[in-house]
Amino acid sequence: MNILTCTTPGSFAYGQAGTPVLKTDHAIIKIKRIGVCGTDLHAFRGTQPFFSYPRVLGHELSGELAEVDGAPGFEVGEAVTFIPYFNCGECVACRTGKPNCCAKIQVCGVHADGGMADYLQVPSYSLVHGEGLTYDELALVEPLAIGAHGIRRAGIDPGDYVLVIGAGPIGLGTIEFARIAGGNVIAMDVSNDRLAFCRNKLGIRHTINPLDGNAVEQLQAITNGDMASVVIDATGNLKAINGGIDYLAHGGRYVLIGLQKEAFSFNHPEFHKRESTLMSSRNATRQDFEHVVACMKQGLVDPKTYITHRVNFNEVIGNFESWLDPKTQVIKAMIVNE
Repeated sequence: MNILTCTTPGSFAYGQAGTPVLKTDHAIIKIKRIGVCGTDLHAFRGTQPFFSYPRVLGHELSGELAEVDGAPGFEVGEAVTFIPYFNCGECVACRTGKPNCCAKIQVCGVHADGGMADYLQVPSYSLVHGEGLTYDELALVEPLAIGAHGIRRAGIDPGDYVLVIGAGPIGLGTIEFARIAGGNVIAMDVSNDRLAFCRNKLGIRHTINPLDGNAVEQLQAITNGDMASVVIDATGNLKAINGGIDYLAHGGRYVLIGLQKEAFSFNHPEFHKRESTLMSSRNATRQDFEHVVACMKQGLVDPKTYITHRVNFNEVIGNFESWLDPKTQVIKAMIVNE
């Protein structure tokens, strides 16, 4: 079968590999769509934590179920996606219902080879029914679930002012699910194009570009002086993470979805006086995946909005590096493998 490997930072190579042979309690998926996410872009740049080369990238996936063992209710030929965070089932996180942060986690396309290939074998427990969604829609369930999980972690109450810093693909999904949870959502980004997308495509009323005036003053004006009950970083940018505390209301929650290699720091008195809650949000759970699928089926999220670029599998090398350039205005690039 055909595969595409990130051999070293900045380099891809097409190649051949044997088609997977079905193992007990596993499933083989014929890959139809591959969404390109920040993890893939960071891996190509050489800035992705927890990563080694060479690696077959790709974990935002959908396809046709080709073979399956140990998955009651699933049938060969149906459209599926899957939860790409393979967990051990035995560690303290798994035992307490948090397989998304398993101590021995193997993330598809990061710790183990992913889905930039014709076929991929995955544990049967990871399968998610297609529920009538298209391959495009199913490939977007995973990135949207990242945002949905962060919102669930935040415990948003209707009417909360929710500031999402970073309007990339993960941030946009976070914004969507903050809105669905009833939050008054404020989007912050240094790209006016991304902020226009939030207003025009997602219906977000309040947007802030911190390069255009004093961001704290803008946020005070929007929140009647209260600041944000929930601040969510979806940038992974160290300066943004360190500065997020300045936007937090007293008694507020600060959730870090974005991932940064370096140590972050806050002014302790500013953090302490607010009695702030700090939490990270890693990956997502089946509950989040099912919530995303349900919201798609109800029309609360239009996943087609996100797909701005589309290429065939054999065109990836010629296009991938361009998606690193903000001038291309990529929201979500989708690779078609038919």
